[in-house]
Amino acid sequence: MTADPDDVILTWLYAPGDRPDVVAKALASGADVVIVDLEDAVAPDRKAYALDATAELLAARPPVPVHVRVNALHGPWARAELARLAGLPGVSGVRLPKVTGPEDVREAAGLAPGAALYALLESARGVEEAYAIARAGVHGVALGEADLRAELGASGEAGLAYARGRVIVAARAAGLPAPAQSVYPDVRDLAGLARSCAAGRGLGFLGRAAIHPRQLPVIEAAFLPSEAEAGAAGEIVRAAAGDPGALALPDGRFVDAAVVAGARRTLALAARRK
Repeated sequence: MTADPDDVILTWLYAPGDRPDVVAKALASGADVVIVDLEDAVAPDRKAYALDATAELLAARPPVPVHVRVNALHGPWARAELARLAGLPGVSGVRLPKVTGPEDVREAAGLAPGAALYALLESARGVEEAYAIARAGVHGVALGEADLRAELGASGEAGLAYARGRVIVAARAAGLPAPAQSVYPDVRDLAGLARSCAAGRGLGFLGRAAIHPRQLPVIEAAFLPSEAEAGAAGEIVRAAAGDPGALALPDGRFVDAAVVAGARRTLALAARRK
């Protein structure tokens, strides 16, 4: 299994593993990554079929990167799933739900050597261990907000503010890509999705998971830089050419290496519009 280039991934689309027809549509949806879900989207009596169908699909490399969300590590299905998926050429990443500490990551790595693991933090303990998990050899971390909201008793956005900030900081401190936002559950409320994405982008998220193809264009538009933002980033990069240190722009703004690196990321994202 190999990792994907996360710096330009904006859209991650979930599809249930026991619905090969839905997975096929997801692969043709335009999503950057398709996540075949063996966990929440699959009933217990369909788990075996979902694993068989997913393994058959991913015996060859599909047209877009595919991650598989396995079941919780300490439940009855995850070990068989990891063993079956390990080494399949079509698996670009494995998403581990309900990770509570770095020991979960190490256990999964032992069960699926070489897998590109992505940890989902869905509990208060997982959030508190975010930095240790991010440094445990994963390729990325993200929040699972539905379970976390239920555990915390949080009924509004403010209740998740700390967890969101902590996971973003943990990922960046560990040298990982900025996390993608958790799913927006109302697939009909595209205006609400756009507002939520704008708020998430302001916090430092990059991209978002989706549960329906109609959400993908909204997510991409929300996280792509505007023409003005791209223009400002280009100005910074041009001014910094040949000067690795801090510098002052013609308008008097002072920028350093971190600002220049951010400007380069903005230009990389802006290139998606072309």
